[in-house]
Order: sequence, then C-alpha cells, then structure tokens
Amino acid sequence: MPEQALYLKWRPLSFDDVVGQEHITRTLRNSLVRGRVRHAYLFSGPRGTGKTTTARLLAKAVNCTHSDAAKRPCNACANCGSINEARFLDLIEIDAASHTGVDDVRELRDKIAFAPGEGSYKVYIIDEVHRFSGNAFDALLKTLEEPPEHAIFVLATTEIDKVPATIKSRCLQFEFRRVSLLELAQRLAFIAEQEALSIEPAALELIARQGTGSVRDSISLLDQIVADPEEAVTLEMTRALLGTAHSLQVGEVVEALAAEDIPRGIHLINEAIDGGSDPRQFGQQIVTYLRNVMLAQTASADLVEAAQEEKIAYQEIADRLSRARLLKAIRAFNAAVNNYTGGWQPQLSLELALIDILQEAEVAASPAAQQQPAPASRPPSSTRPSAPVVQSRSDESAAEDYERASASAPGEPPAYSATKIHQGWMAILSRAYEYNKNIPPLLENAHVRAIEGNRLILGVENPVFVKMIEDPKRARVLEQAIHDLHQVKLRIEVRVVDSAIALDEAAQTGEAVIDDPLIAAGKELGGVVDE
Repeated sequence: MPEQALYLKWRPLSFDDVVGQEHITRTLRNSLVRGRVRHAYLFSGPRGTGKTTTARLLAKAVNCTHSDAAKRPCNACANCGSINEARFLDLIEIDAASHTGVDDVRELRDKIAFAPGEGSYKVYIIDEVHRFSGNAFDALLKTLEEPPEHAIFVLATTEIDKVPATIKSRCLQFEFRRVSLLELAQRLAFIAEQEALSIEPAALELIARQGTGSVRDSISLLDQIVADPEEAVTLEMTRALLGTAHSLQVGEVVEALAAEDIPRGIHLINEAIDGGSDPRQFGQQIVTYLRNVMLAQTASADLVEAAQEEKIAYQEIADRLSRARLLKAIRAFNAAVNNYTGGWQPQLSLELALIDILQEAEVAASPAAQQQPAPASRPPSSTRPSAPVVQSRSDESAAEDYERASASAPGEPPAYSATKIHQGWMAILSRAYEYNKNIPPLLENAHVRAIEGNRLILGVENPVFVKMIEDPKRARVLEQAIHDLHQVKLRIEVRVVDSAIALDEAAQTGEAVIDDPLIAAGKELGGVVDE
C-alpha cells in the first residue's frame, strides 16, 4: 500500500492542532461549550489554510460523546474514531465542482429529511461551493432557510465573491487567513522532528516562504524535498529542488536596477535562469525583494522579516531608488510573473520588465558635457570598441541634433547596401551606446533584413519589440549612429518575422534577406538565385 502523504498524515485531529486560525477555532469552541451551534457556516479563504479540515473538526465535535463540551472532539469515542477513519455515515462531503447542477441539490434536499443514523447531527460539507450554478444556489437557499434540526451545513470556498449574497446572509461567515511565516516554519519543524528528518532550519524557512501562507502547500513541498528520510537536507539542496535563486542573485538584479545598468541586469537574469532557477520563482523573489525595499522606504525596514544585514541592504536600495521608479518596478515584475506562460524564451518576460522600467531613464549630463558640440562622424568600422564611451547625451538631446529622414515610397531601389549595415552592425550598436546605453540591449532582439529605398527593415520575432524599437526617441539614436558611421540617412522600420516564413517570403518577393549574407550580396550585384 502506498505511503500516506505528509499533509494527510498530519492533518489536525483537534482544534489545538489547527495552525494560524485561532480567531476561528476559539469562536467555534465557545459556541460548542454554550450550546449555540448554528445550522449553516460559510468558510472562505486561500487554499490550504484549513477550511475543510476545520469543517471536519466541527462535524466531529458536534457528534462527540465526551461529557465535557470543552474537550470535544476527544478522538477517543466511537463517533470520533469513525470520522477519523472516514466511515461515519452522518458526515457527507460534497464536491461542488463535480455536482454543480440543480438536480444534485434536489437529491441532497430529499435525503436531508432523514434522521442521523449514528450521531446527533448530519453534517454536510460542500467544498468549493462557488462552483454551484445559479439554479443550484436557488435550490440550496430554501434548505438553508428552513433546515431540519438535525442538519448542519458547512460551505467552503476560495472565491467568496462568487457566492450570492442571499446565501451569505443565511450563514455564519468565517474568513481564514494565510498563515504567517513563523507559524509555518514551526509546524514544518515539528513534522520534521516527528518524522525523524534531518533538515536545516534555513531550508524549512525557505519551504515556508514558497508555501505562501498555505499549510498544505508547505507540507507538500516538504514531502517533495525529503525523498530519502536518511539524507540530510541542506539549504542549497532545497534551492535546487524548488528552482529558487540565491538571495544574492536577486539582490544583484535589484542593484543593477538601482544603478540603471540594463546590460548587467540582463546578464544576471540569464545567469540565474541558466543556473536552473525557475523563471516564475525568480520573478516572485524579485517582487518580494522590491516589496521589502518599498516597506523600508515608506515605513520602516523593521517591518521586514529578515536578518539585520538584509534590512540594511533594503534600506540602502530604498535610499537610491525614487518612489516612482520603485513602484513601476514592482508592477512590471509582478505583471511579468502573473503573465508568465513558459515558452522557448522563459526569461524574456523578466528581461522586458527590466528594460521597460529603465527605458525612460536619463543620465544627467555635466555642464561641461552639455557645452560640447555633437561628435564628429567617424570612419566605418566593423570592430566593437574595447571600452564603450560613457553616455553623455540623453535620447532627447540626440533627437535635437539629428533630423530624421522621411520614409521613401514603396518599390524604390535600396539607397545603401544592406550587407554593409549587417556586417557593421556591432559597430553601429557600439556607436548607439554612446548616445544611450539602453538601446543596444534592446536591439539584441532585432536583425537586419533588407533596405527598401531609404527604409532599413529590422526583423523581430516578438511583436512587443516593434513599438519599443520604432519609438522616435530610440529610432533617432540608431539612425544617428548609422549616419555617423556610414554617412547615409536611413529610416528605421520594424517588422515581425518568423525565420522560416521570412525565407519563403524572400523567395517570392525577391527581398534580400540579410540572414544569408551570400544571397544578399549576390542580389545586390544583380545576380539571380536559382530556386
């Protein structure tokens, strides 16, 4: 027989065992002692916080035969034993997700009139009650209004807003809360001790953090990590199994954000993902870190559950980031995590978030730099400078210095060699870096396809990059860099291109696709490609 899962094995058997919901267990106990048990309860809250477990404890307590009401459930009488072994006939659990129709509720209503066979009450636990249809709720409403004296309903839901107000008004409502990190870690430590597991306290804390306030999820993660009870579980092993990044990596990404260093930030994100970190988990860690910085900036670092050294680090970042930039960063990374769907570029959403946060960043020029004239044109070069020149002009100043060319009409012959632009692309990016250091990382997602008239066609595989690259502020920077190196005025145009479709289109239209320099060079010389 398969071994029982830890979250089932350590499911609470009494109200004392329920973690983090004292405000609910205390009220239920008092109602049992005073004999004021209601006929309908509505339990709501996040998953894994004890709603169904508490409903079973209530069912066990109202049917317990112990003489002292304060000690119910006793887990010693016959009724308690039957419920613990899941063979108590008067405890009926219904999954609303699979019994959504009005006929299911009618069947329940017909059977509820029968008196309990073993205990004092028939307890109906309806899990995920928000999944009921409108007609099913209407059929349930009459039963909740006039229930038999021997029946108790406990409705449980994770989406309280989907439960009709008419149902809520006829129930005693209890809202379950997410369990604190400290209580979760203590519960995990207790289970590990009872199971004779060797696991570091730091690893337990990491598991509790990943559980995000859910006791069941946290215990399930512990069960997943402890594959061999004889093996000692370390923090590094836990990180590897959960796909989380080291806290230093997260801090370095936020440090790059504060320094407005997009290249370093993108390198750090790729290093973390390539090192095995899960993109969603890594994004969540960044959001958590930024939230701690926000708390340090707006209130106090003492609100953060962390070591003193970490609190100091949060405060240092908080002093360097503006409030607007910090809030924008939290929203951007949080959206990247929520919208993450996997794909062949798992880190792309995090990279876009970082670029989006800093795309409007400006580096204030010194008075001497502002008085300097625009840099003279340089001879063409296909080699990247050994050390990029520090940005001395913002996007706006580049726009003032450079007048963009009007786009030529379709069908005009190329105004310049697309192959030369392709071959000197790295030098163009280096030149663009001098005007705005945020442009080259963005253009890593684009490739030169062709020149039509004076329009330089860049291909991207994600439509997100079209507006970002064609933005006048960024396009001017790239056009200025091309003019500096090749003395030609080109107009940037971006198209979404699939690599396989692009070659097929090129064969039909005669367009010079620069992904193949040999074909492009041949076409520019008047050659014909034999299909």
